[in-house]
Amino acid sequence: MTDDRIDMARALELAALGLNTTDPNPRVGCVLVRDGRVVGEGWHVRAGEPHAEVHALRVAGGQAQGATAYVTLEPCSHTGRTPPCADALIAAGVTRVVCASVDPNPKVAGGGIRRLESAGIAVTVGVLGTDARALNIGFFSRFERGRPFVRLKMAMSLDARTAPAAGGKAWISDEASRADVQVWRARSSAILTGAGTVRVDDPRLDVRLAYGPWVRQPVRIVLDPDLTCAPNSKMFNEGNALIFAAVDAPDRHDAAVRIDRVRRRATHSNSTDDRAARAAAAENRKPVHRRTRMRGMIFARDRVARQDAPGRGAERDAFDRRRRDLDASEVRADRLRRREEPFGGETSFAARVAR
Repeated sequence: MTDDRIDMARALELAALGLNTTDPNPRVGCVLVRDGRVVGEGWHVRAGEPHAEVHALRVAGGQAQGATAYVTLEPCSHTGRTPPCADALIAAGVTRVVCASVDPNPKVAGGGIRRLESAGIAVTVGVLGTDARALNIGFFSRFERGRPFVRLKMAMSLDARTAPAAGGKAWISDEASRADVQVWRARSSAILTGAGTVRVDDPRLDVRLAYGPWVRQPVRIVLDPDLTCAPNSKMFNEGNALIFAAVDAPDRHDAAVRIDRVRRRATHSNSTDDRAARAAAAENRKPVHRRTRMRGMIFARDRVARQDAPGRGAERDAFDRRRRDLDASEVRADRLRRREEPFGGETSFAARVAR
């Protein structure tokens, strides 16, 4: 089992090489081992191109006969833009297949495993399965939950503000956190924002990482119920953009942008009868404090200490003084960064298995 984990860790490292490029396909890596020696490696690079198993088999050639294949996802059993990988492994004479997880795609969903076993190939499932799921968290969410995996990116100042009170542009994040944003964009299928951000900031929302000879740009989506964003906004310039607008929004014809119309969310009527009904219902509710309070966050060393910060007045001024009096060495930064290490490097799968 220990040897299986080491070889699967290598397959996961290979799969991670396609972290930014395989969408909408999953990231998959494959290692072929025969007599304790690696005879072939491969990973899926881009949708429509050969899968990881095929690349590894090409490297191994005749040495794939009698080998064990370590694959981070169940070999496919259906014909899409490429032939079934399960058939390729059978034809090559592989005698054992170790896969980290079953493919949740209903076109596969165990079909590849059954086909391999029917051909007399021993199959082991689940080696480093948690790591394999983490590498394709959006892919699994799409098929198992019927919805995408969503990450929220938000910059906030120490006093819990996300923009100047008077409006306009202001940098809250620093260069390091903006570099992080590029990393997360590159591995995403789509980037979503609101119409207000587009009108005020006019962002491009593109990927500017030079990670290879070509860069895959995610779909850029804006929620614009009334179609208020200018057609020449930067995020629409390169195509591959989508607007969600209300069904009753004005007509607009823009060849560069796709517009999907959806029903507005139901809202309360403002008729006299409805206002009276809401007022009557409000009398039965518990009283609500008029004075709102925000939650300020101070980042000190490796902990996040929350402190109540009144919304205005003398108490707010006192809070500001306490914040300013903090020793600068105690404050980590004006951002809360995710502590997620990239795949590979010092925290590679192989290194963690060895520990």
